Amino acid sequence: MSIFSSFNINASGMTAQRYRMDIISENVANANTTRTEDGTPYRRKVVTFEQRGEAAGSFRSIFGSVSDSYKGQGVRVNKVSEDTWNDMIMAYDPSHPDADENGYVTYPNVNIVTEMTNLIDASRSYEANATAFNASKTIAMKGLEMSQ
Repeated sequence: MSIFSSFNINASGMTAQRYRMDIISENVANANTTRTEDGTPYRRKVVTFEQRGEAAGSFRSIFGSVSDSYKGQGVRVNKVSEDTWNDMIMAYDPSHPDADENGYVTYPNVNIVTEMTNLIDASRSYEANATAFNASKTIAMKGLEMSQ
C-alpha cells in the first residue's frame, strides 16, 4: 500500500463523516418541523456507510491475492434513509395549527440527545481520520528528508 492510498482512505473517512454531520445538523434543525413540503412531519434521516471499491463478498474479495486482501480503499456514503423504526412523537396541543381533530400534534422522531451523541461520534471519527492523515503526511515528509 502506498502512502497516497492512506491519504485517500483518511480523506474518504473525513468526507463521509462531514456528510454525516450535515445530516445530523439537518435533523436537529428540523426537530420541531410538523409540516414539510408534502404536508407530513419531518422524519429523521440516517446515513449508512459502505466500503469503497469492490463489493464485499465478491469472489475477488474473498479469494483474491494476498496483497489485495489487505488493501483498504476507504469508505463512502451508501445511502441516506428515513428513520421508520422509531415512532413519531405525539403531543397534546389543540392550539397548534397542525393539531388533529383530537388536539394532538405529530412531531418528528428526532431525539436531540441521540443526535448530539451521534454528532460527537462523527466529530471524533473525523478527528481520528485527520490525525491519521497528519501522521501519514509526517511520515512522507520524513521520508523526503532522508532521501536528500
